[in-house]
Amino acid sequence: MKKLPQDLCQLLHANGQLPEIAEKAELLNQLNNELKQLVSGPVVDQLKVANLRNNVLVLETSAAIWATRINFQKARLLQQLQLHTLPMLTAIEVKVNPGLAVSKTEPKANNRQISETTAHHLDALADQAGGELGQKLKRLAALASRRRQSSED
Repeated sequence: MKKLPQDLCQLLHANGQLPEIAEKAELLNQLNNELKQLVSGPVVDQLKVANLRNNVLVLETSAAIWATRINFQKARLLQQLQLHTLPMLTAIEVKVNPGLAVSKTEPKANNRQISETTAHHLDALADQAGGELGQKLKRLAALASRRRQSSED
């Protein structure tokens, strides 16, 4: 069995850095949830708590426009966070991180339909093609007629 490096053993040990890192991650997560309750509007999805160092809360936004919006609210946010969560908080710093911008594209609905004429052409082509391709073309033509029947119901 391999022996773990001393640095790794120390990190994993209860007196090592891992418990401190886990505590800080939990604190940042709680601050992030608290912050999202204090901020309203579309900026909520564009904002996250990045760090807490020297009693300064570091926030990240996806674009400069959101950073500007948060900067206008910094005094209120600082006061609320000091009052309810972190009394020792002295400032809020806002940074732009374009990596936070995630485009959420919804899949487009498939509205394409095969006309009755096209279905007849596919059916005729399937008869000529035969084999596996013919079977697939027949299923495609049948699918077009099934869609028409279900839309008429």
